[in-house]
Parts: sequence; structure tokens; C-alpha cells
Amino acid sequence: MTRMPIPQLTAKIEQLYELGTDADVQQARDTFSQLRDKLSQGKVRAAEPDISTPTGWKVNSWVKKGILVGFRVGSVVSYPSPSSDAPYLDKDTLPLKSLDDTSGVRLVPGGSSIRDGSYVGPRVICMPPMYINIGAYIDEASLIDSHALVGSCAQIGARVHVSAGAQIGGVLEPIGAMPVIVEDDALVGGNTGLYEGTVVRRRAVIGAGTVITNSTPIVDLPKGKLIKSDPGVPTVIPEGAVVVPGARAVTTPQGKDWGVSLYTPVIVKYRDDRTDTRTELESWIR
Repeated sequence: MTRMPIPQLTAKIEQLYELGTDADVQQARDTFSQLRDKLSQGKVRAAEPDISTPTGWKVNSWVKKGILVGFRVGSVVSYPSPSSDAPYLDKDTLPLKSLDDTSGVRLVPGGSSIRDGSYVGPRVICMPPMYINIGAYIDEASLIDSHALVGSCAQIGARVHVSAGAQIGGVLEPIGAMPVIVEDDALVGGNTGLYEGTVVRRRAVIGAGTVITNSTPIVDLPKGKLIKSDPGVPTVIPEGAVVVPGARAVTTPQGKDWGVSLYTPVIVKYRDDRTDTRTELESWIR
């Protein structure tokens, strides 16, 4: 199939998605292959900055539709694994990403996987075992630490530290839903969970063990307010906020009697020079 410019590729994917199982399989596979190549090169993204929106980001739903088309038309095949007795089994439309020493990426041995159709920028460090799914975008000089997950369509900025065990939800579906966004120079602490389209603004620090969803209210102690997202709008962590796990008391009579509290992330401060010193990625590991 002739290589299509992005507007033509967009229109073709929209058509194939609407056709569903009636779409021509080979045509769909060829079209998805072109989308996967553009995603791998960072030429298209599942979401991109847009200052006109409430979150500062917009979703490219056609990209998500294209990824779903790729899942639909793929066949399960075996892939090589460390054990010949237990091969990997996955869709043939979703191979592993091919990297070499010209990519500038450090993929440390030890069981990590990166699906093709994700963008991994130069000087990104991947510590084993970690996983990056299709549609994800990892900008330059970020660190994806051991046992971290970057889900499908998640967008990670430059110089971000995604610490060990962190779970970055992707949000492939619903089609129009925002994937999780982590902007430049942020720190995502160990064993954190960012889900349901959470947007972490630049230089924010998400402390170890913090879980943030679209329905999670966040207490902002320095500014004396409660952050709650409107229906259909993702939770946005302010620029430079330092967020840690916390709790708030249940104020109903029974809640008071029983001493019940609910989990609530708390902004305890905004970044300062002391925070920067503690969170800076050491230059020697890059």
C-alpha cells in the first residue's frame, strides 16, 4: 500500500473503524502498519498539547481507533522467549519495538518489553523489568524504573522519573477519554498509581504510594482548597505540586462515631530548591 500522508491516514482509519468486522482485513493491516510506524517515530501521538482545552491537552481519538483496528485484525502467534518451552503469545500486528545503538535509548537487560508503536526518545533509560505499551510516548532523558508500567497511549514528558513499581494507566478506551499525561521534569514516586486520564503538570512530585483517579479529591494544604474534577474532565495536578498519600475524616454521624477516614492525596507544598535537590536525576546515570 502507498504511504499515506497523515490527513489521508486519519480518514482511512476512521473508515476502517466504522466498518468494524466488515473491513477488508489486509487493507486494515496495511493501514495499521503505517500508523504504528508513525507512532514509533513520534510523528503522531494519541494526545498532544493544546492550550485551548481545560487540561492543556487534546485527545487524537483517530489514533486510538487505529490501535483498536490493529488489535482486531491481528492473529495470535508465538514470539521467541528466553524459554523455548514457553514462547510469548501475542497478536502478530503488535511486535516488540526494534531498537539499536543509534536510538540513544538504554534498554538494560533483564526482562523489559516495549511494544512497537510506542515512541521512546533519545537518552531514555529503561530499567528491568518494565513495560511500555503501544501508543505510549516517552520523551527524551526520562527514566522508566524497574516494574513500572506505561500503559497504552500514556504520554510521558522529558526528564521524567517514573519510579519502581509505578503504574501509569494508558486509557485506550473510551476512545475520546484522555490518557494519563505526565509533563516535563515531573517525578512519579515508587508504587504510585495514575489512572483515568490524570494530568500531572510539569515539575510536580507524586510521592511514593500515592494513587490518583478521576474521582479522587485532592487536598491542597498550601492554598487551602479541595481540588475536584468536573464530570468528564480529568484530575489535574498543579505545576510544581508535591503530593503525598493522606486521609480525610468522614463527617457523617456514623463516620464520626466509628472514626472512619477516606484515602485522599494531599498537596503538602510546592517545589522549592530543597525539593529540586532531592528529586534531581543524577547526570551520571544518563
